[in-house]
Amino acid sequence: MKLEKTAEAFVEELLGKMTLEEKIGQMNQASVSLVGGFDVPFEELIEMVTDGRVSQEKFEELMRTSERDYHEDDIRAGLVGSVMCQDPEKVNELQHIAVEETRLGIPLLIGLDVIHGFRSIYPIALAEACAFDENLFERTARMATKESRAKGVNWHFAPMLDVARDARWGRVSEGPGEDPYLGSLFARAKVRGLQNDRSCTDNYVAACLKHYVAYGACEAGRDYNTTTMSPSILRNVYLPSFKAAVDEGAMTVMASFNDLNGVPCTVNQYTLRQILKGEYQFDGLVVSDANAIRECVIHGIAADNADAGRQAAIAGLDIDMGTNIYRNHLADSVREGLVDESVIDDAVRRILRVKKWLGLFEHPYVPEELMHRYDTLPAEHVELAREAAEKSIVLLKNDDHVLPLKKDTKIALVGALADMPEEVVGSWALSWQPEDCVSLKMGLENKKANFEYFRCAGPEGDYNEDEVAQAIAYGEVIVALVGETTAMSGEAASRADITIPGQQRRLLEALQASGKPVVVLLQNGRPLALDWEKEHCPTLVETWHLGIQMGNAVANVLFGEKVPEGKLSVTMPLMTGQCPVYYNHPNTGRPGTRGKFTSRYLDAGHEIAFVFGHGLSYTTFEYHDLQVKDCGDKFEVSVSLKNTGDCKATETVQMYLQDVTASLVRPVKELKGFQKVTLSAGQRTKVMLELDKTQMGFYNNSEEYVREDGLFRIYVGGSSGDCLCEEITVQF
Repeated sequence: MKLEKTAEAFVEELLGKMTLEEKIGQMNQASVSLVGGFDVPFEELIEMVTDGRVSQEKFEELMRTSERDYHEDDIRAGLVGSVMCQDPEKVNELQHIAVEETRLGIPLLIGLDVIHGFRSIYPIALAEACAFDENLFERTARMATKESRAKGVNWHFAPMLDVARDARWGRVSEGPGEDPYLGSLFARAKVRGLQNDRSCTDNYVAACLKHYVAYGACEAGRDYNTTTMSPSILRNVYLPSFKAAVDEGAMTVMASFNDLNGVPCTVNQYTLRQILKGEYQFDGLVVSDANAIRECVIHGIAADNADAGRQAAIAGLDIDMGTNIYRNHLADSVREGLVDESVIDDAVRRILRVKKWLGLFEHPYVPEELMHRYDTLPAEHVELAREAAEKSIVLLKNDDHVLPLKKDTKIALVGALADMPEEVVGSWALSWQPEDCVSLKMGLENKKANFEYFRCAGPEGDYNEDEVAQAIAYGEVIVALVGETTAMSGEAASRADITIPGQQRRLLEALQASGKPVVVLLQNGRPLALDWEKEHCPTLVETWHLGIQMGNAVANVLFGEKVPEGKLSVTMPLMTGQCPVYYNHPNTGRPGTRGKFTSRYLDAGHEIAFVFGHGLSYTTFEYHDLQVKDCGDKFEVSVSLKNTGDCKATETVQMYLQDVTASLVRPVKELKGFQKVTLSAGQRTKVMLELDKTQMGFYNNSEEYVREDGLFRIYVGGSSGDCLCEEITVQF
């Protein structure tokens, strides 16, 4: 982010007028608290709901009787710089206080978690990444921006860019998967979609990159847990997507909860000051995650709240989300000489810069005519949500060629999730409306399909043998939707067992034993362990949590109106105990084979369920004639691709690189490029890809980016596990 000189002068002039207390007020994000209706702190109430002391029904009743405290008096006193809100009338009221009733009239940042859509919920990021479509990533972000800005939100706590290699971690759902290259393209596209349409202040927000950094490597896949890694792993795997988004102009960054090699990222000078603000020259603001400064005391790196606040400010954390620690202690730390006021000035300068860039000084209020623009969803938003959902679906198996179904097929639709429209949205979807959500049952109804619905079983609850028998008797083909509820993935939703929950596998066993064709659809927020399903289910489709148009999108794919084109953005394990599992792993000296003394499990072998990049179509594609040409600063890579089936379809041609011998053990494959190609039945084309030689290096443990002469392998194919290969010797 670079402001014009006049804007920078405005920021400097305003900063020069501020008292120390006013500066620290800008560094304070007030958490909207709930008052009335209950007699315990809200955090304790949440714990009581979680452990069952308070029922969900009672909790909802308490929420209805409570009031929200937006800290209006603190705003009026200049002690608050940002809040979270999505009520445009309340936003205008708060902005009026900040602009009209404070000494300096500095408007508020209004933030919200808008992870995969605002009102128009599109697929979770893990699913959307399966589209391998940068243009789609950008368009869905732009749609969310327009909808949220109409409600006063000018700051998205998104995109989530954590590389995630362990499917036990619930928050794998929120990010683009396990690959740094795909994650980097996703990062850039999301920043463009959120920030680049500056034709009007209603069309852009400030992106917030989270969670910085290495949160996706939490030990054992347990949320909030410790992370430990070498500098080379940090640089080569976990930092690239953040670097890409900063280079694209991202305005803000959120520090993660976890400690990294013993230092919580909230107070980590190495990651915040040295890398982000120094090496990457990031001049936007950094915000903590919720309550994270206070948690540094619990981590054991700070003696008390004042010490935690001092460390965070010095480390480069500009905004305290929700603890009031900066507000309560930072001024004393400055007066006592523990924190230099230049640290405060740097933080506030960054905050004012973002507010100026957003146009808040000129346009702080939501125009009345904008407030209700998206109360009824525009047709183009619904259409985009459906397109994103369709492109995110991955056909894992179609061994018996049951799919696509004929329109008059007599279908038994099975599974509780098929009639639960509220479960299509996935985790961290906050602003959707029930009337927008389309379940699979509704999608089949919209298609006027020939079907009957049988609940039978779900992720929770009982197994109904009578309904199972009725479904088997009724259908020529059985379509079974199984998987997870929204609450089973996302934050604080790590699972030690990632097999299909409840009695749904029992349901599949009974259906498969019937001898009738069974189409198994997976609706989930993480890769599931699919040992039994892979072996016993000839037709298997990954549909994820696809957002509000889930039912229509899946129905279109089932009947062949949309040919599946998704490719897995993550590796799918056979068993939970294989986690973490990922395609771009280094080789050991004894790579996994069927042999005894190799890197394998006695009870699981070395195979996985489905590799990164895997995804079938209703046609087949043939690759041949891989050629690599040295063009000086890059390699031109070409391959012949033919649609050998009988329908038009889109294939994602993927290019991988292996550095065969290096000074550090390198991954067996790394994605370095891809291209989506649409071919008619029988059509052949030459696909051209480019490999820039700057992409052929890596960071060593001295944190130097090096390129080393030697033997490389270039792979091109339809997945990371099915490629043609060409060896080249390179001298840089």
